[in-house]
Amino acid sequence: MAQSAKVRRLNAAESVPARERPGFGGAEPPVPPVRRTPPAIENARLAIMMLIGAEAMFFAGLIGAFIVFRVGSPVWPPPFQPRLPVGVTGVNTIILLASAFTVRRSVSAARSGDGARLRRALVLTAVLGGTFLAVQGYEWARLIHFGLTVSSSVYGGLFYTLIGFHAAHVVAALVWLLVVLGLARRGRFSRERHTGLAICATYWIFVVALWPVLYGLIYLL
Repeated sequence: MAQSAKVRRLNAAESVPARERPGFGGAEPPVPPVRRTPPAIENARLAIMMLIGAEAMFFAGLIGAFIVFRVGSPVWPPPFQPRLPVGVTGVNTIILLASAFTVRRSVSAARSGDGARLRRALVLTAVLGGTFLAVQGYEWARLIHFGLTVSSSVYGGLFYTLIGFHAAHVVAALVWLLVVLGLARRGRFSRERHTGLAICATYWIFVVALWPVLYGLIYLL
């Protein structure tokens, strides 16, 4: 009799539709895992794009202020102010532009898996950036000696504000580049893993691309 009761229970369970049967432990069956779609852009790349956008707006405001004062002044530069070193700064501009080429070579070297070329390109980029800053510092010291200071005139204030903020960005980019160089010497970058290097190169190229605009406005106009 117990055997027939067990048979009846088995038959009743089989008669229930599959979707109405209780799951494991009386609960619903587990939902199969959903494969997540990878983001269209990595978080780090999105962050550097937002940073560059904010920096571009910041410099656009400074450049706008410079243009307002430049257009509203009958004589520019003002009288009795030292003239800017156009020729030396022009050569320095070429030096900085060359660093954009070398930093791009470092990224291509990482993508090809050439660690030695990657390190050489980063060292050369750092040397070019450091040379640019050294020449700028030397010219600043001469201009201050000749009487062009922040408080000497609006001309001096605008010059040191625009050029000084750009120099600060070059210093920050150079420090970042040296950190990346240290990581490259430890073998942290490869064909598959070089996002950090590419992001640093993107910021460096932004800083480099900004300088010809400032040079043309401040030194040549």
